[in-house]
Order: sequence, then C-alpha cells, then structure tokens
Amino acid sequence: MTSPYDMSDETPVYVISVAAQLSGLHPQTLRAYDRLGLVSPGRSTGRGRRYSMRDVLALREVQRLSQDEGVNLSGIKRILELNDELDRARRLIAELHSEVAQLRVELESTRSVAARLADLLRKGRHGPGIVPARSARVAVWEPVAGSDPMSGPGGRARAANRGTEDSAAAETHAAES
Repeated sequence: MTSPYDMSDETPVYVISVAAQLSGLHPQTLRAYDRLGLVSPGRSTGRGRRYSMRDVLALREVQRLSQDEGVNLSGIKRILELNDELDRARRLIAELHSEVAQLRVELESTRSVAARLADLLRKGRHGPGIVPARSARVAVWEPVAGSDPMSGPGGRARAANRGTEDSAAAETHAAES
C-alpha cells in the first residue's frame, strides 16, 4: 500500500459486529472460530478484533462447509490450511515462472554476445578482429610543465601497457625527460 487510504482484501478494518453481519454469523461464533484458529482476525491497538474482507469470505466458507457439506470444525480447519498452502504454492510457482522467463531472456542475450565474440575471434585469424587488451599499447600525452597545450609541440608521449608501464616504455620515458 502506498498511502493510508489504499486498502486491499487483507486490510483488517471491520469490527466484530460488522464482520458478523457481513458473514451472516453471530459475534460469539466469530469469537469461537478465532479461539479454534479457524479464522484469526487482526488486532487493533486496544486488542479488539479487526476482520478483513478475506476473513469475512473465510467465515462464509466455514459456514458453507459446516452447514451445507456437513464438515466438522477440525475438518474445516484442515481444509482452510490446505487452501492457504495451495495459494502460497501458486504464488511461488508464478514467481518461479517469471524468474525462468527472465533467465531465458538473459541466456539468449548471453548466447548472442558469445556468438558475436566467436565471430570476431574467427575474423581475427584472417584479418582485423579483436586485439587482446594485454598487448595493446596506449599513448599518453603529457604537456611539458610551463607549455601551453594549445600552442602545438611541447608535450611528450609515452607508451604503456594497459594498467602498468612496460619496462622499455619506462626507459624511453625516462630518456625523454
């Protein structure tokens, strides 16, 4: 929820008398179901019961199973537990399907990059292609102290391996100084 005015079916808002009316049960029956753990509502700061719309629907289901199907309360409790477990499993499956789809997209992207790199490596054997970074040379321009970099010559260049200076480049650089 993004604001205090947004509500879902999980939001406990109904006091016991309203929940009893909505479910068609007596408030004492709701208290008994709470004690038995069939439908456990949220609690307010004053410890009063607060029922959500989901709780009201569960109360209606308890009444249906009890009155229409003849299921005893322990059987109803087990049915509700299994329904909750099934809902959790369905949510998990949906999350896993989403994750698998994302991984498939990433795998296809990785395969595409690998194919392009393999193609560049093949071209490298027969012409221009990938130049290994470790053997690439880098020229670094450093202006001579006191010279204007915009006025032309007056700077010096040195070659270096990527990351660290090559010993020959270091000697050349020292000789230029």
